This record gives sequence, C-alpha cells and structure tokens, in this order.
Amino acid sequence: MSKTLPLMSKSTLAKHATEKSCYVSLYNRKIYDVTGFLEEHPAGSELILEYGGKDVTKILADEISHTHSEAAYEMLDDGMLVGYLATAEEEKELLSKHKDITVKFEYDEEGMHNEDVTEFGEIPEDLDHIKTDHRDDFVKHKFLDLDKPLLMQVLRGNFTREFYIDQIHRPRHYGKGSAPLFGNFLEPLSVTPWYVVPTLWTPFAVYIFSVGLRNMNTIGAFILFGIGLFVWTLIEYCMHRFLFHLDNNLPQNNIAFTLHFLMHGIHHYLPMDRLRLVMPPALFIVLCTPFYKLVFALLPYYWACAGFAGGFSGYIMYDVTHYMLHHAKLPQYFQDLKTYHLEHHYKNYQLGFGVTSKFWDKVFGTYLNPDDVFQKTN
Repeated sequence: MSKTLPLMSKSTLAKHATEKSCYVSLYNRKIYDVTGFLEEHPAGSELILEYGGKDVTKILADEISHTHSEAAYEMLDDGMLVGYLATAEEEKELLSKHKDITVKFEYDEEGMHNEDVTEFGEIPEDLDHIKTDHRDDFVKHKFLDLDKPLLMQVLRGNFTREFYIDQIHRPRHYGKGSAPLFGNFLEPLSVTPWYVVPTLWTPFAVYIFSVGLRNMNTIGAFILFGIGLFVWTLIEYCMHRFLFHLDNNLPQNNIAFTLHFLMHGIHHYLPMDRLRLVMPPALFIVLCTPFYKLVFALLPYYWACAGFAGGFSGYIMYDVTHYMLHHAKLPQYFQDLKTYHLEHHYKNYQLGFGVTSKFWDKVFGTYLNPDDVFQKTN
C-alpha cells in the first residue's frame, strides 16, 4: 500500500500558522493539517497554534508538557496527513526546479509507514475531526470495518476479550456522519440527536415533580428533589464505572462483547460520533425502569415523585453535558470538565468516570490526573 502526497518547503509550512489553516510537521518529515482539531484539543487551541507552521516532534514527546502515545500518532496519520516536508537537498534540487512535486511513501504489511514506526504504549489525549482511513485501519488492526455494519462484526468476531477491550479504546473517527451499527431498519434506533433528550424528557420531569409539589410541603419537595439530583451523580458514576466499564471482567464470549458494544463500547470506539453521544430513548427506558420501581417501592408516592424528578433531571443534565463536552466550546469550568472527560477517552479509560462532576472520582480514588496515562501490559 502507498499514499501519494505533495512535497512542501519549510516556508510553505510556516505560512500555515493560523486558526483558519494550521499545519504542523512531525520528525521534520510528515506534515499534518490540524485546523479542524483546534477546538477539540483538551488543552485548548492555543497550545497547538503556538506550534503552527513548526515541527512538533519534541513537544509531543515531552512528558512534562504532554503525554502522548502510539495511538495519538496513528490518529494523525489516519486523518490529517497532507504532505511531506522537503529536506534541504530536496528543496534545492526539486522544489526550486519544479512547481509541483508529489512523493509516494510505501507502507509495510501492517499498514503503517515504513518510516517512523515507533512504539509508545500509552493512551493518547488528542482527538477529533480526524478521519480514520478505514481500509488501512482494518488491514492494520483486523478488528472492525467501519464501512460495514459493526454489530454483526462484533457478534461474529473471532477475538479475545483482551483484544476487544484494547481495540474499542483505540478511538476511530468515521469522518462522514455515523458509522453503520445495524445496517438495516433498526439503524434509526441507534442514533439520537442531543436535543431529543431535553425535548422528550424535560416535560416528564416537570410533570412528575409538580405531582409531588402539589401534594406535599414545598420545602420538603425541593429537598427531596435536591437529594434525587445528588443521588443521580452517584448513579452516574457507578453505572459508568461498574456497568459500562466492565472491561477486564467482561465475560469471554461474543454475546457479552456485543451487549457491551451496544451500551458503551461503540462510544469509546467512535467517541466523536455526534448521534451516539446521548442515550437512545429505548435504551434509557430499559436502564431507568429498575430505578423507577425501586424509588417508588421505598418511598411514599408523593415523596417518590419529588425525589425521582430530581434524579431524572440529573440524567437530562448529564446527557446534555456529555454532548457539550465532546462538541461545544465551553466556559472555563466546563472546559476543565471537557479536558477531564476527553482524557478519559484518549488517555486512561480506567480512571475519570465522572462526567458532570469529578466529586465521586475523588471520593473513590479514580481521579484522573494529567500524568495518569494507561500503561499497556504487553
């Protein structure tokens, strides 16, 4: 396999150093267009713009500034490689004599460039607006073909739990909407625009709280609402950590892999898919029903209405926040949460389970610090 791309001079690279067009080079050879990635960078666009039009080899390898991994470099190659930086000799002998020069670099049998094949062994913190080369990715990893329905590939796959867990935590970026999950009439059930959640569920939350409010002490109703909201933050943490991230405790069979992929695996596999960032209503009803029955079994009816409304409102805020953390430019407090959550995806999926808050991560010792990069055992 090979890829033909233009040869560029250092002066051409240096011209691309703005928000509208930002290029960087790696190993003083590969040139990447990182323009679409600026707003999604966990540490902010300013850090990338500082190196716009320059080589980033040293800063990417600098553990004090940033900790990057093999997958981070793979993602650059998958979606942002736009050219190659000419050496001094090439610039003198080729670019000075010819207007346009393209260069073809051969790949090895695993789908990687023959040059710069380096093992880093860590989960990356970089992301988005990167289009994965579907063909190269499938050839290299032999996991899932992004252009074919994913669910049946997981169900029929011949791989171990360790391989499955490793692969879903190597983020891919489909680059053209949502990758097919079912590939049939069930496909619409798997995608949900973020605004469906507040539009569909807020009226129910308001209604059920009003039932409790009309039939009990006002202060008591609001206290129960607040308690429900607080309890939700714990439920959010526990479900994310113990249900969605079974990971090493996942049963070794394809049915378990498929169920896990439906619940959360696809989100880590395709973390920037805009239509799979909030919970589809059908799946939410399945997961919510046991909590609904438990609350109304433990509490007097009107107390249950007020408390459940608080927890339900917490869920609505959680799903909307989750979408915004992936796709919105946010005020500083939420920008910190965004960095924290994206590091969970691209840096260490075994820490940082809080989405709307870091509180329970601190309580239970799963707080994700900047240097907590996941270390692979193999």
